[in-house]
Amino acid sequence: MPSFNLPCSRRRALAAVALAWPATRGLARPRAHATAEAPRLALLSEARPDIDPRGHLVSEKLDGVRALWDGGQLRLRSGRVASAPDWFTAALPPVALDGELWGGRASFDAVSGTVRRATPDDAGWRALRLMVFDLPGAVGDFAARAARIAAMAAASRSAAWAAVEQLRIPDRAALQQRLEQVVRGGGEGLVLHRADASWSPGRSGALWKLKPLQDAEAQVLAHEPGRGRLAGAMGALRVRTAGGVEFRIGTGFTDAERRDPPPVGSWISYTHRGMTATGLPRFASYWRPHNAAL
Repeated sequence: MPSFNLPCSRRRALAAVALAWPATRGLARPRAHATAEAPRLALLSEARPDIDPRGHLVSEKLDGVRALWDGGQLRLRSGRVASAPDWFTAALPPVALDGELWGGRASFDAVSGTVRRATPDDAGWRALRLMVFDLPGAVGDFAARAARIAAMAAASRSAAWAAVEQLRIPDRAALQQRLEQVVRGGGEGLVLHRADASWSPGRSGALWKLKPLQDAEAQVLAHEPGRGRLAGAMGALRVRTAGGVEFRIGTGFTDAERRDPPPVGSWISYTHRGMTATGLPRFASYWRPHNAAL
């Protein structure tokens, strides 16, 4: 890992950019003895397939672990402080950053395993980078905030964090082409953020995810036994969403997952293709365990 001691001119540039706006407004740092509290984050909503990208900045949706740097601590969306090595957090600037701990496409399991460790895994963290996509609490519209992130990242040249690339896409055809390019390369999908939007926690009409498949979470209620080739193994899960909708998931499992299925009471993530007229997920398929601590 390269040293994080920046040349003087680079330090001045980073400091000038960081002090140009109050990016920690409304984000009180937790006391060391305080109970973990989930941070206030901007949340994605599902985009319609025909969403118009004009007026938005578009980025790749990174399949990592969401993390918030408040200028002093790196916290997960659950509120738990991440057990990052000192050299990693020392490289982050003294302003609030919202991003994704990411190790590259198709690396979620490795990233999740590293982040969950109570004792920092130095080698694992060297493979990660905090990919920053917003400045929570900062003034200005999203286009201005994205420009500030890019300027800070260029000034720091840190190996611990970077700015998520934001693109202007002219029309729906170009958006679909970009989505297909990302998915072909192993990516998950796209994020569209209105360029003129102020920062706001929770869901809004300004922040969208666009994916070939939608995803959601549900709690496992029961294991249904398999038949035929699956005799002696789990055939399907009976699950219930947070909204109380119950249904079964019988596809998407490996043989190993059928022999050792997610336990009753645990939460899982599943993919689907929209909803039926009766409000059930269409073509629901198991994706992976859902870890609420991340």
